[in-house]
Amino acid sequence: MTPLQALRTHWPEYLIEAWGLGSFMIAAGLVATALGSPTSSLSRMVVDPLLRNVVAGIAMGLTAIALIHSPWGRRSGAHLNPAVTLTFLRLGKTHGWDALFYVIAQLAGGTAGVLLVASLLGPAFTDAPVSYAATMPGTGGAAVAFVAEMIISAVLMFVILTLSGTPRFAGLTGFAAGTLVALYISFESPLSGMSMNPARTFASAAPAMQWDYYWIYVCAPLIGMLTAAQMFLAIRGVRRLACAKLLHADDQRCIHCGYDPAIGGSKS
Repeated sequence: MTPLQALRTHWPEYLIEAWGLGSFMIAAGLVATALGSPTSSLSRMVVDPLLRNVVAGIAMGLTAIALIHSPWGRRSGAHLNPAVTLTFLRLGKTHGWDALFYVIAQLAGGTAGVLLVASLLGPAFTDAPVSYAATMPGTGGAAVAFVAEMIISAVLMFVILTLSGTPRFAGLTGFAAGTLVALYISFESPLSGMSMNPARTFASAAPAMQWDYYWIYVCAPLIGMLTAAQMFLAIRGVRRLACAKLLHADDQRCIHCGYDPAIGGSKS
């Protein structure tokens, strides 16, 4: 398939990926401002840092679950993350042009979401301490942040591959991913800022012009997820790999495995 053919036939999935990460970033911006801006009454009420992280984690975990299980999320597969998309490409579960356009859409959609929040909330979102909801290393520094990002990304991908590749538990994949997002924001974010997602970090870094540590959030999630994929292949084998969707619905076509509900057929 040529790039023009991919765009002509798969553009709805690409737009959904942009919408998905854009929506996630809008939610992240609103939550970060509500809990972090000195002008917010909720910020003055919730003063304990751990409690703030737990509230933010629950909010963003529920957001992730809602996006994955939405009709549009079920259509694209709800990658919402270049590291996820490129790992599925490495596993041979998505196609080259689709992966490229997914990544472009994720970057564009996430950035648009941040810019929208900035236009709505202004300095409360763009100024410190919220600072565009940017992901930055914690007090442990860049090395700790890199290792932490690599570990949490590996765990996320291994869980996704394991659950989606087990028919009995495949329907729980989205819930598990959202639960991990909630736990990571609650307890891991003081180490790395909790990204796992090059496009999520880019979306905040671009308007904020905060590029000093961006390499962490590109390299560590990708290394972690690719490592998890290799571990999965070594432990369970290629035959246990499912399709490149976090939730494979019977009523939605799949550009990754070719499933089409209009004509039936099996899902890979």
